[in-house]
Amino acid sequence: MANFVTAEEAVSKIADGAVIATSGFVGAIVAEHVLKALQKSFLEKGTPRDLTVVFAAGQGDGKEGGLNHFGEEGLLRCIIGGHYNLSPRVGKLAMENKIEAYNFPQGTMSQWFRDIAGRRPGTITKVGLDTFVDPRIEGGRLNEKSPAGRVEVINLNGEEWLWYKPCKLDVAIIRGTTADEDGNILMNEEIGTGEALAIAQAVRACGGIVIVQVKKIAKRETLDPKDVKIPGVLVDYVVKSPAEDHLMTWDYEFNPAFNGDLRVPLGSLEPLALNNRKIIARRCAMELTPDAVVNLGIGMPEGVAAIAAEEGIDSMVLTTEAGTIGGVPAGGTSFGASTNAQAILDQPYQFDFYDGGGIDLAILGLAEADQQGNINVSKFNGRVAGCGGFINITQNAKKLIYCGTFTAGGLKEEVRDGKLVITSEGSSKKFTQHVEQITFSGLYATQVGQPVLYVTERAVFRLTAEGLELIEVAPGIDIEKDVLAYMDFKPIIKDVKIMDERIFCLLYTSPSPRDS
Repeated sequence: MANFVTAEEAVSKIADGAVIATSGFVGAIVAEHVLKALQKSFLEKGTPRDLTVVFAAGQGDGKEGGLNHFGEEGLLRCIIGGHYNLSPRVGKLAMENKIEAYNFPQGTMSQWFRDIAGRRPGTITKVGLDTFVDPRIEGGRLNEKSPAGRVEVINLNGEEWLWYKPCKLDVAIIRGTTADEDGNILMNEEIGTGEALAIAQAVRACGGIVIVQVKKIAKRETLDPKDVKIPGVLVDYVVKSPAEDHLMTWDYEFNPAFNGDLRVPLGSLEPLALNNRKIIARRCAMELTPDAVVNLGIGMPEGVAAIAAEEGIDSMVLTTEAGTIGGVPAGGTSFGASTNAQAILDQPYQFDFYDGGGIDLAILGLAEADQQGNINVSKFNGRVAGCGGFINITQNAKKLIYCGTFTAGGLKEEVRDGKLVITSEGSSKKFTQHVEQITFSGLYATQVGQPVLYVTERAVFRLTAEGLELIEVAPGIDIEKDVLAYMDFKPIIKDVKIMDERIFCLLYTSPSPRDS
């Protein structure tokens, strides 16, 4: 039988030195009320302290919310997770070498919970090979304070695999929508179910305690058993949260289009201005194939969805790491949710789909690339962002496109008479001799025969066994002056074509998605 307690009472059950697993995706499915109480208890009483926190997706608002509540010296001893950009207070402790800290792929972390739940010997996967997660490179360690050994290369049937080792979990801090008097949990007003069930089962298998934050309490035997996502036999403590600490996303207290309660007309969208974002999105959209299952990264890749809507490309199925299939993914601090989704899976099962080659095309951001085709999106100038689901997606998608502006920092461009004109060059180069951290391995991609494009507003490259090859430039662009002058290496140059000139027209009718 679950015990109904206050957040303060729940936190009092957490011992010093405990290993805690938390659920959440950006601001969704985050037990904010309990995390606030935990931080308050430490600041006022000095306990619990020396905690280890384990998580899959990024959980935070970039300021004080989510995992940022753990950003107190002494409260945290170690952190192991998928994405840190939204929890800068924790990232700062890691970069200052004040805590042990590790970054592992988000999807693998969510599957790792499920493997601990079944008392299996950790997670064995190829995800992370030849990236910074590989123990022959960095082993996912974020600083010198962090011991090696949490991931190991093993050989099975003549093939290399990574073994992510298990650990004992003491406490689950997860979230649902409604609990009945027996502790059965619905998640019907969340953006999805995330990895909450896997965490609850993993902690129970380890003999730990499961704390669930909800916003509603229902009478015993009034819930439809088919709707119960976490059975009461897994739940020890239920905490009822005030509405302000139980937002559906950081942007919405509740949006019925995000959980399937309401299907809404998408309406007419304002067309994108004819700028570098639109140019990049149009060029990426030309690689779509009929009925492609697609994953779009946050930021620049989101423009592809806007172009698809604007220019009548309706044959792709968009997905998110949070578990949504179909619909239109939300951006910003509602990232992970989708409007009018066709289906919403548990996060570990979504990554099973991804790892199994379910993505036809992934379009992701281009932050930093080198001559081997390696990509870095996880660490810059000593600041940790984290890989999130990037490694799972990029190592297993049938085809990859990295997209972004050619330079950064003050870049200004415009289109004149169908030609791209650079009016102010960016101060930072993106194509460098060596990336700071290998989040995507060009070598691994060429070994498995994965097609990879790098799309910018002025140049398009493809990955070859010899390195990056320049294959297209925008009309009006001089290869020597506008491309090579702003790269730290010279790409392979054989047969460079002009990018499709229709991309640079104000009015443009997209061709039907083509086989490529």
